[in-house]
Amino acid sequence: MPATKATPKELLPVIDTPLIQYAIEEARDAGVERMIFVSHPSKSAIERHVRDDVGLREMLRGRGKTGLEQRLKDAAIDEQRHDVVFVMQDEPLGLGHAVLLAHEHVLPGPVAVILPDDLILGGRGCLAEMIDAYASCDSGHLVAAMDVDPETVSSYGILSPLTQEGAFVKSNAIVEKPSVDEAPSNSAVVGRYILHPDIFDALSTQEAGAGGEIQLTDAIARGIAEIGLSGFRFSGIRFDCGSKRGMLAAALHIARRDPDLAPVLSEFLDSAEPGRSDRFFAADKTVA
Repeated sequence: MPATKATPKELLPVIDTPLIQYAIEEARDAGVERMIFVSHPSKSAIERHVRDDVGLREMLRGRGKTGLEQRLKDAAIDEQRHDVVFVMQDEPLGLGHAVLLAHEHVLPGPVAVILPDDLILGGRGCLAEMIDAYASCDSGHLVAAMDVDPETVSSYGILSPLTQEGAFVKSNAIVEKPSVDEAPSNSAVVGRYILHPDIFDALSTQEAGAGGEIQLTDAIARGIAEIGLSGFRFSGIRFDCGSKRGMLAAALHIARRDPDLAPVLSEFLDSAEPGRSDRFFAADKTVA
């Protein structure tokens, strides 16, 4: 707020690309066959962005704007290659409830979940890394994990690690938003999941937890003994784009690598105080 009063946060741009577009491209690159968008009736603009607008493209092409027309075509989901389903969550009853609403539309087997406001950038998509890793993981639930500052653990689901082998963090518990004193570690779950299909049975009987919402982490925790849980330490950089700080850090990270935008940053840094640049890009080196 106030930017999201009329514009869904999933459509807020990082430079010129909405957050939802990064999620779509990550899913496409990972080979996802069916994309289920759990949205809200007030966010009809998301569906307009996701689906191909042939009329708009024809108008642009008729005006000679073929480059822009091609960009819109590439951004839209090709519904000849990918199934697209929209499901409405009328009330904000939590992430677990949102995932449960997708149940009747998912394909058989494990289910991938992406939270678009967790932007993860790197050489390879986080979800593609996780899908490849899942084949060699002995846990039914695989969640993206990263270390966070101890004072921020109350903002995350936190893993209770048993062992760490390579990128996997085998865990025997997950605690939703614990206090610093009660957190079993500082290994936090962020917005990528590959879930065993039994998660839907757990969610269907899950009682409300923190914040009066149906928490996905609570449902995952109930099945750890039978299904297993591992964290996955991904290679990319994660930006919390649910915050102003994270959005700014993500924009700077991308702009710094864009030949058209890098000179703008250089001009700014040249006019800044001596020694300022290291602090200016500190979030880029860790996480935001």
